[in-house]
Amino acid sequence: MLDASDHLPDNLASAHAMILAERAARREAEALAAHAQAVNTLSEALIARLKLEIEKLKREIHGHRSERKARLLEQLELQLEELEADAAQDELAAETAARTSTIKSFERRRPSKKPFPEHLPRERVVVAAPENCPCCGSTKLAKLGEDVTETLEVIPRQWKVIQTVREKFTCRECEKITQPPAPFHVTPRGFAGPNLLAMILFEKFAQHQPLNRQSERYSREGIDLSLSTLADQVGACAAALKPIHSLIEAHVLSAERLHGDDTTVPILAKGKTDTGRIWTYVRDDLPFGAQSPPAALYYASRNRRQEHPERHLKTFTGILQADAYSGYNPLFKVDRDPGPLTQALCWSHARRKFFVLADIAANARRRNNAAPISPIALEAVTRIDALFDIEREINGLTAGERLERRRGDSAPLAEDLEEWLRSERGKLSRSSPVAEATDYMLKRWDGFTAFLHDGRICLTNNAAERALRGIALGRKSWLFAGSDRGADRAAFMATLLNTAKLNDVDPQAWLADVLARIAETPVSKVEELLPWNWHPAS
Repeated sequence: MLDASDHLPDNLASAHAMILAERAARREAEALAAHAQAVNTLSEALIARLKLEIEKLKREIHGHRSERKARLLEQLELQLEELEADAAQDELAAETAARTSTIKSFERRRPSKKPFPEHLPRERVVVAAPENCPCCGSTKLAKLGEDVTETLEVIPRQWKVIQTVREKFTCRECEKITQPPAPFHVTPRGFAGPNLLAMILFEKFAQHQPLNRQSERYSREGIDLSLSTLADQVGACAAALKPIHSLIEAHVLSAERLHGDDTTVPILAKGKTDTGRIWTYVRDDLPFGAQSPPAALYYASRNRRQEHPERHLKTFTGILQADAYSGYNPLFKVDRDPGPLTQALCWSHARRKFFVLADIAANARRRNNAAPISPIALEAVTRIDALFDIEREINGLTAGERLERRRGDSAPLAEDLEEWLRSERGKLSRSSPVAEATDYMLKRWDGFTAFLHDGRICLTNNAAERALRGIALGRKSWLFAGSDRGADRAAFMATLLNTAKLNDVDPQAWLADVLARIAETPVSKVEELLPWNWHPAS
């Protein structure tokens, strides 16, 4: 048997050459491994990007999908974010490894970069031209052209103090002193400009940044704005914006149809928090071709008693699209003053109950703990999805066109679904999970089929659920409302900010302009400041 020493060279030069060869081989192996890792990571990122684009295209073609689809998009975006970061990191590692080997450097294929928006200001930084030719030293240089490299940069937030100077004058004849009036401040004894106030409101109620965190951040930027000072400004702004809120409220409650829903929000109580509610009522007439601007109205309450929706919708007469919450039932009574509302139930809620029992993917994740897939639930989901397919095709048509299409295509499907559900229900026991989902629909069949008699009704209540999504995300940040008035104020500001979003208006820019103009705007012209009528001051 040969010893390892038998393979070593006899002289120092040969040994040195062997060491160098082994080192080069190791570097090439490392470079190859880094290159392969970069290629693999890039491929994963590309696949994730394509999946995301496919889902977004489906969403554009078919309209808003289920909650599950919305969560899928969010998950795909997060996955893509991480994979793109990994790809960049592995690319740099592969390039570093390639410098010390003969392996070709890794070249990452990137999608073509979109040009920067034209509205952004450009700052030209001209690199100093050479005085002499680097080749021969001649000074006879002539410009042939130029290459421009654009770099996107951000300027850190700048604070400034605006000094408004009001000069005093005295009259030599009557000795009266004249001076222009003091500048308007949005808040009494205020010192904050409208842009600063709008930023505070937007970050608190739209970006879900509590005032204490804002105060800490401003302090690090050299500006001392205490929590109490910020809170004082928020309260004063809410009072100043009350006319705008009243107009939005009147606009929403004058709708022919409303989407209604609610979500939990903890409200501070003595030594604990109560499970309060944020209610929303959304006016969105675009699905049936109406031109009225969309708007969202929010209210807060400390509990979920039926008295709250009764009070909220006291003056409303029309169609209420909502889930099957029993607290809405008094609104549908025949003897209601000023008249009963028309009940339109949400098919997404009904489908969800069946989908839970037919979700093959979820069961695969549960493995041993998975419940058996229900064939009845799977069939119910398939039949309900056929109705949704028709709705996506008629979205945006007039109410009459929608109704005609539903009578021809949707009504037979709904009749077959009811007949099939009643037939299958007779075969199920009381304890069957499918029986519960089936009873949920059959006991309220008139409410579910109201869309077959009115083209204005949608199949789902997704407009209200989307309007509450920000509240659900926000409570993870601010944890609870400090009081009943705090919850009311949050609902008040949500009405303003989300109505602006629904009308494709930048909420912060709109708020800043409204706060600057509202004091000088006559009551008769306050409507011009509503998001759908608003035009930035020139």
